[in-house]
Amino acid sequence: MTTDPLRVTYIGGPTAIVEIAGVRLLTDPTLDPAGTEYATPAYTLRKTQTPSLAPTALGHIDAVLLSHDHHFDNLDHAGRAVMTDVGIAYTTEAGAERLGGGAIGLQPWESADFTASSGRGIRITATPGRHGPPSGDRGPVIGFVLAGLDSAGPVTYVSGDTVWYEGVQEVGRRFDVGVAILNLGAAKVAVAGPDPLTFTAADAVRLAEAWPNTLVVPLHFEGWEHFSEGRTEIDDAFAAAGLSARLRWLKPGQPTTLS
Repeated sequence: MTTDPLRVTYIGGPTAIVEIAGVRLLTDPTLDPAGTEYATPAYTLRKTQTPSLAPTALGHIDAVLLSHDHHFDNLDHAGRAVMTDVGIAYTTEAGAERLGGGAIGLQPWESADFTASSGRGIRITATPGRHGPPSGDRGPVIGFVLAGLDSAGPVTYVSGDTVWYEGVQEVGRRFDVGVAILNLGAAKVAVAGPDPLTFTAADAVRLAEAWPNTLVVPLHFEGWEHFSEGRTEIDDAFAAAGLSARLRWLKPGQPTTLS
């Protein structure tokens, strides 16, 4: 069995290229420019940051990991076009029904083996998510655990949009997660009430304390107006807990090797 490094390229918001076991995956594609607005009957989302890589600069993508399809800060217009071009996306069952085409719906704890055109393969396991407080879940959403089929690289958790709750805690009991890529930002939308809809900095610290062997990689902490926490709050929370060494920031647009 080979050992492949895990490489992650931060693009912006919740969007990154994750290269694991020779497979290139794109998370929650948000690729529209800064200033784009997304009006719905209940609220309007506003994008404040242009992605570090344009859609034409992403290179070959084997598949998309889509936490959910029904919020623009996880799948915007340009992201939807890229996902259509890729042709394969793993997402919620409800999302797969809406998207059609090559979208594959997974229930929490359901696994699927994916083989890229290169012949390399990974196992994708859907994980539970709760997109807000118990009384105001904006889901359904899922996260993902990734492990190589022929590689001894680190098991990787991609949270998608979720808060820290018992479903996420169970991920750490079932898997020895080496790297956790977390959607932070403590997202808040007035129509949903005052509670965060994604990981807070305090949530991320709780995860790091519960999973002592896991490196934490923040996503989804900048680039959208409705994020209520950013890098400063995350850095401060980890420093206060004495866990700064477990936090890894990525430089936009630059592949970073994490193992």
